[in-house]
Amino acid sequence: MKVLILEFRILVVIFFAFVYCHSSPDCTRDEDSKRFDCYPDIGASEDKCQDRGCCWKDASNALYGGKVPLNVPYCFYPKNFGYELVNQQETDTGFLLDLQMQQHGPYGGDVVNLKVDVRLETEYRVHVKIYDPNNQRYEVPVETPKITKKSSEQDYLISFTHYPFGFAVTRKSTGRVLFNSTAGAMIFEDQFLQLSTFLPSTNIYGLGEHVDSFKLNTTWQKLVMFARDGGTPYGGINLYGVHPFYVNIEPDGNAHGVFLLNSNAMEIVLQPTPALTYRTIGGILDFYIFLGPEPDSVVQQYTEVIGRPFLPPYWSLGFHLCRWGYETSNQTQAIVNKMRQYGIPQDVQWNDIDYMNNHFDFTIDPKRFAGLPDLVNDLHEHNQHYIPITDPGIPNSDPNYAPYSDGLKVGAFVLKPNSDDPLVGKVWPGNTVFPDFFNTKTIQYWQDQLQSFHDKVKIDGLWIDMNEPSNFVDGSISNPSCPKSSYEAPPYVPGIMGGHLTAKTICMGAKHAIGIHYNLHSLYGHSELEATAKGLQNILKKRTLVISRSTFPSSGKYGGHWLGDNNSQWPDMSYSIPGILDFNLFGIPMVGADICGFNGNTQKELCTRWLQLGAFYPFSRNHNTKGATAQDPASLGPDVAAIARKTFLIRYSLLPYLYTLFYKAHVQGSTVARSLVFEYPKDPNTYLIQSQFLWGPALLISPVLTQSSVQVDAYFPDDVWYDFYTGKALTVRGQHVTLDAPIDKINLHIRGGYVIPMQDPSTTTAASRKNPYSLKVALSSSGDAVGDLYLDDGESLDTKETLLVKFTVQSRTLTSSPTLAGYSPLAKVGNVTILGVMPKPSQVSVNGKQTPFNYDSSSKILGLGALNLSLVDKFVITWQ
Repeated sequence: MKVLILEFRILVVIFFAFVYCHSSPDCTRDEDSKRFDCYPDIGASEDKCQDRGCCWKDASNALYGGKVPLNVPYCFYPKNFGYELVNQQETDTGFLLDLQMQQHGPYGGDVVNLKVDVRLETEYRVHVKIYDPNNQRYEVPVETPKITKKSSEQDYLISFTHYPFGFAVTRKSTGRVLFNSTAGAMIFEDQFLQLSTFLPSTNIYGLGEHVDSFKLNTTWQKLVMFARDGGTPYGGINLYGVHPFYVNIEPDGNAHGVFLLNSNAMEIVLQPTPALTYRTIGGILDFYIFLGPEPDSVVQQYTEVIGRPFLPPYWSLGFHLCRWGYETSNQTQAIVNKMRQYGIPQDVQWNDIDYMNNHFDFTIDPKRFAGLPDLVNDLHEHNQHYIPITDPGIPNSDPNYAPYSDGLKVGAFVLKPNSDDPLVGKVWPGNTVFPDFFNTKTIQYWQDQLQSFHDKVKIDGLWIDMNEPSNFVDGSISNPSCPKSSYEAPPYVPGIMGGHLTAKTICMGAKHAIGIHYNLHSLYGHSELEATAKGLQNILKKRTLVISRSTFPSSGKYGGHWLGDNNSQWPDMSYSIPGILDFNLFGIPMVGADICGFNGNTQKELCTRWLQLGAFYPFSRNHNTKGATAQDPASLGPDVAAIARKTFLIRYSLLPYLYTLFYKAHVQGSTVARSLVFEYPKDPNTYLIQSQFLWGPALLISPVLTQSSVQVDAYFPDDVWYDFYTGKALTVRGQHVTLDAPIDKINLHIRGGYVIPMQDPSTTTAASRKNPYSLKVALSSSGDAVGDLYLDDGESLDTKETLLVKFTVQSRTLTSSPTLAGYSPLAKVGNVTILGVMPKPSQVSVNGKQTPFNYDSSSKILGLGALNLSLVDKFVITWQ
């Protein structure tokens, strides 16, 4: 009996200890940087904080010179807050866990029981999905890989804490913890989900779309994600697209990435712990963690999940020209003619909304743009192309307007909340309805409209704008604009522009075929992009180019992006580089900014420097607004026109290399425009660099980004670098160098160890493709080099007829090896330039036959000309 009483007392002690542990807040982790905000709303107080079961303590004034940063939370989560792991079992794919809530969340609608499906999908990818097993919740309708068996090998360990529940992913090879969700409280409510993780370092990149530095600020920065038409606000304000993916460079130079597959309005807070907190107001928590370990490998692994980027048509890599303000088709034709007169390369002419009749989609102004079909025919006769704009808003004012009446017949439009009538907003043409691209009937309807328009004007691609979707009124034109509900006014709203979800967009309760707009809002532009790209391909029977303002993970499968409405100012030009680097991380390498700026009047010097930089955007387009100074290079005077011609001829000479980079993006997910940190992750000097960037691994671009500058401060990592123009090797490595940069020059350098395929340029890509190829070989310090060239016809959807040539240099021998066959270019390799050759060769042979050569002993350059070598056949060049 005494034994039973003793055992009972022990159980009582254990029970109360358990209850105390679960209910009494543990506030011992109170350092400022390790606090995770328990009261992100306005109006925090000690009483309100403690009502949430959280800890309250003033920030440490002494740490900030007596001035406390506003973002250091006074109200923060205790260590013991969240869910408890109550069951764990192994599955064919990994683990299945059961969680049970121990504390109530702050906003109601608690999900008491959760499942965690941990999938060990590949050697370098782990997938963790946290969901409600008892109620079907919204999940993002983006296709991702499905596995039925876990990987036999993993370069990671995954572990779990029981209470509070957390999971950690550790890199096996180094023991580094990459993701650790024990950082802060995990909350899973109906309209508020939160999870925090410690970061291995502050070197974090991605999490867009924002106008921000490439390396993100971890000093209490809030990054908001919810698709929004809002110009280009700097900092963490939400912009056109949503990309909850980041790459983190670890202290040892390894890299990993994390993707949260969630499309609801969210905010991500970075703090100096370093740590990161996700807050989203719907869906589930669906994480993919990628092990890299090289930064570009992380992006490849990410695009393996969301889909590889599309292979653009070759012509789309040429120069594009547009403006809002070509008042007539004759004005547009005059600009095209002027570009030709100056000999400035141009492949694509665009039109903004000017060409439409009263801003109605799929129409042509019968007076001002009656000559548009003739303009397009003229472009095609000159091997150029044409792309107009369209917006998703379909005007409902004319019952005979086919895009409206056809859509009504098939039920193609987004519906009002609690109604079967189309929701009506207001955009450029006035009152409009919005196609529901999540409806299969709408897909065919949209293709029919594209076909009808193509019958009038032989467009080659499309520019889709205003597709966040943008709305000139909040919600709809109805009164009230949106019926009251928790979707229009959820208990917590992330810090979005405008302060409420319906600001300049449609009602959150609006109905799509597969759900409500509250969940699908940030996917709307992506859904239009997919429908448009597929529709145009079906019509054209060849590759096309669709450029979208709003994007989401996997948008790169279908098209590209421009960075939106920037300003004609020097800072905007500078910020375009991190924007382009970000979208290459996001799997959308076909990206560029409006060259010379969109809003405001450009200046000649600014536009000249921007044209030089823009010549190295993957998507290169000059565009500006109505009423501003014309900024096409032909309108800025002969001096600017001459510099533009010179610079874009360089771009066109490099298109074989650029097209090969896009091929690699398409087949393996690599970045095209690339930051220095991605090639040199073990060099801390590269972590902050955003004034220079690379094409692929081999071509370094160092533009002028400040007014009145004729020099550039450029960093060259510890490698061999050659001046693109002179071929001379730099004498410094791992240092900053001041480079001369007169107004007519952009500095370019080639990295040793690479072969860059080139082609004699013309003013269109079609003409350039007929010209002789050349190889620029930049030897490494050991005398080696590698490179490749991908070719096809540049436009076929079925790219079975291809040619991939590998180039290798070893032991003073350059070998070409065609590895894929079927496409035979008529153009041959005319010359080869080899940089860094020492000493002077006594003889050079091509395919075993001695050949004449040139050698510059001061620059150490070996030159071979008049070769006429077929790329289809293997060739060997040896120097002794």
